Amino acid sequence: MAIDDKKKSIDTDKEEEIYSGSYYSEKRESPYNSMVESDHQFTTAFDREFHAKLGKFWALSPTSIGGAYFDWLSHLAISPGKQLALMESGLRKSINLVDYAFWAACGIPAESYIDPAPDDRRFEDKGWQTWPYNIYQQSFLLAQEWWDEATSTVRGVSRHHSAVLPFLTRQYLDIWAPVNFPLTNPQVVKTTVHFNGTNLIKGSKNFAEDITRFLRNEPPIGTDKYKVGKNLAVTKGKVIYQNHLIELIQYSPTTKDVYAEPILIIPAWIMKYYILDLSPHNSLVRYLVEKGHTVFMISWKNPDENDRDLGFEDYVNLGIKEALKTVSAIIPKRKVHAVGYCLGGTLLCMAAGAMYRDSNNPFKSITLFASQVDFEDAGELLLFIDESQITFLEDIMWNKGYLESSRMAGTFDMLRSYDLIWSKLIQRYLLGKRLQFTDLMAWNEDATRMPYKMHSEYLRNLFLDNALTNGKFIIGGNPVTLEDITVPIFSVATQKDHISPWKSVYKIHFFTDTEITFLLTSGGHNAGIVSEPGHPRRSYQVSTQKKSDKKLFPQKWIEDTPHHKGSWWPTWEKWLSEHSTDKCSPPPMGNPSKGYRNLRNSPGFYVMEK
Repeated sequence: MAIDDKKKSIDTDKEEEIYSGSYYSEKRESPYNSMVESDHQFTTAFDREFHAKLGKFWALSPTSIGGAYFDWLSHLAISPGKQLALMESGLRKSINLVDYAFWAACGIPAESYIDPAPDDRRFEDKGWQTWPYNIYQQSFLLAQEWWDEATSTVRGVSRHHSAVLPFLTRQYLDIWAPVNFPLTNPQVVKTTVHFNGTNLIKGSKNFAEDITRFLRNEPPIGTDKYKVGKNLAVTKGKVIYQNHLIELIQYSPTTKDVYAEPILIIPAWIMKYYILDLSPHNSLVRYLVEKGHTVFMISWKNPDENDRDLGFEDYVNLGIKEALKTVSAIIPKRKVHAVGYCLGGTLLCMAAGAMYRDSNNPFKSITLFASQVDFEDAGELLLFIDESQITFLEDIMWNKGYLESSRMAGTFDMLRSYDLIWSKLIQRYLLGKRLQFTDLMAWNEDATRMPYKMHSEYLRNLFLDNALTNGKFIIGGNPVTLEDITVPIFSVATQKDHISPWKSVYKIHFFTDTEITFLLTSGGHNAGIVSEPGHPRRSYQVSTQKKSDKKLFPQKWIEDTPHHKGSWWPTWEKWLSEHSTDKCSPPPMGNPSKGYRNLRNSPGFYVMEK
């Protein structure tokens, strides 16, 4: 190499160092740089502590909320045409309300100017059609409609803020809905008159009891009727494997012969596994065992401050891969029917994609319950996802190393504020009633925490970046490709799912290249899955798309697919049976010779952790 060329090469290397920052960090180290780094660490720690304190009073990032309203208000301020349109709309609605109120006060029936939305059950009581409650109803609905016009149709506002603003505004307006106050709710007034006010006395007693239990960190009244291991999660089985993250339960057979391929169920770690093993009459695990299937269940550890650095890769390796290794030691040379619920299904798809990529195929089939792989249209949960909000949550989690279960539950409650918040308050404190507690409600109160690293990865990689279907999600040092999955998939979605909207779940069709049976059932994210035979008012649609079939868009699919009454469980169990080989004698419980002995009876220790 010539001297000039060598000098040019050295200069090029030095230039690259300068651009990358390594020149200054390595060649120009100084006490000043160290001091700056130290100051940066201090200020970051200070900010995290401040945000954590704010998080005790704010459910969402105040900066995220403020930014959304500033974006809207600043664009509205320079849109005189929109201002005039809103003034005209407000004036017209006011005139309509005065006209309606006049005829209603005169006792003359008048046609409503606005009706509640089809899914708005707040005004179902007939009393809302009588004076003066009909005026309260119309004024609230007209005001709600005006604010929706004002916050959702201003040109120039970012797409995210245009979705966030109407939602946040509705949450605020819902506080002042006439249904929430005793004097403006006809059902409460009628009940109070009929019972001479004893309903309000009972409501005050209920309020005092609930506040006392909350301050003592005790579960709500009614949960004491349900105990894990006594009348919940009572299907017989043994914990045959345990590591820092999971217990693996093998359920005892109840039939003479069983299908050769076992079932491994991977629940989401944001829920206790026994939603699939509730009471004996609605336990999916019991149903499968009684149909001749060998069932294994992962029970996730409830993370604490020592688990802050557990990430998705740990959940794949310590969770799914270790469970598959254990199942293979007990039932060798047999592939597995893998089942994932919610995030457990997303994790299953990640693991399956990584395994097929690495020429490892342990699966006979894959079943997904309300599980998404693409998060571009992940419903109203996306309203809570932006850089500001994620950073705020990360800072809240930083000191403890995990996200409190109450914060996750509060987010889900906001998505269905009337059903999960206001209607309960009205029943308990204004009508003086205690709703009958069910096993599903008791399970819902038994929430879990989320590790710092995993929850941050979950929000950033899936919701913010949609990395799984963009070929950017890394497992084992390489991206995961869902198209590598070749086994049949059975995907279940629910019609009223506010966590995994069914059209988002349906997208599994567009990111895999295999046979897919898609089933859409009535109900919500949890109640639609816990849909045992005999459950009233259940129905479903189902169809199978072969690998070579033309893909249908969701609306076309729902229009063309016939409806069936009843539970979807038998349809899925039949599909499992058809994708299994002949029956054989039940396998042993564990395999002590390979180190998998019976550690304890189900439901195990981890599910008991609070």
